[in-house]
Amino acid sequence: MTNRTVTAVPGVLAGHWTHESRTTGVTVLLFPDGARGAVFVPGSAPGSRELGVLAPRHLAPHVHGVCLAGGSAFGLAAADGVLAVLAERGIGLPTPGGVVPLVPAAILYDLHTAKVKPDRDAGAAAARAAASTPLEEGRCGAGAGARVGSGTTRSAPGGVGQWAQALGASTVAALVAVNALGRVRDPSSGRVVAGGELSREAPAIGEQTTLAVVVTDVPLDKAAADVVARMASAGLARTIEPVFSPFDGDTVFVMSTGAGTPAAPAALVELGHAAAECVAAATVRAVQPAV
Repeated sequence: MTNRTVTAVPGVLAGHWTHESRTTGVTVLLFPDGARGAVFVPGSAPGSRELGVLAPRHLAPHVHGVCLAGGSAFGLAAADGVLAVLAERGIGLPTPGGVVPLVPAAILYDLHTAKVKPDRDAGAAAARAAASTPLEEGRCGAGAGARVGSGTTRSAPGGVGQWAQALGASTVAALVAVNALGRVRDPSSGRVVAGGELSREAPAIGEQTTLAVVVTDVPLDKAAADVVARMASAGLARTIEPVFSPFDGDTVFVMSTGAGTPAAPAALVELGHAAAECVAAATVRAVQPAV
């Protein structure tokens, strides 16, 4: 497998908009043919939009994209631009008044460095940049202004990391924008790769959040995707110390572009484990893209 990013999964387009100062940005995943999914929010301070469309009882069978942005709550405006681009392309839920794109969104806090706040135009630019080619990692997109270890004695730059792996004839991949209170430890070596010792000082409220999106072409319904999202969150727990704190808005999306009969519960064991492995690898790559 030469492409280790989220676009290794068929049916996924991905793109970034990064401000020229590289202090904030937007990352977008698009699903032109739709994707079934779910979301798990283990963090206590999330900022989000349209997560309700991923609920098992929601009428809509598919979503058409996921938008991640810096800018704290202001960055939720970026999703408006993603909707506009998808609507221009005729992608969305058919209604008597035209298609309505469904794009769940989540944000992280980067206002300590951001020169601007991502807006509708930024979201549109990320959506127009979305392609099936390998996606950039590091200080770009939603992770451009991120930092790691804000609750430790030494903070470090965060960023966007990705990892993909084969699962039989299918593929599972993860994209993680790391902006964590905790430090990052590489589970393969046991070495802390970003952040310092835990600080006794009270952390700044609301300045954290790690966002993860897992994508796969294994067919899933919403209930199965929910199981995988919960299992995938273990990848964050393996790499970020501490994780899911009162100050983090950690959020994990799982999206399936696969058609056909949804995977049986027994198959979810392998898929959820692979998703957690991809999330862990992507988290380390977000702070060390060359590993």
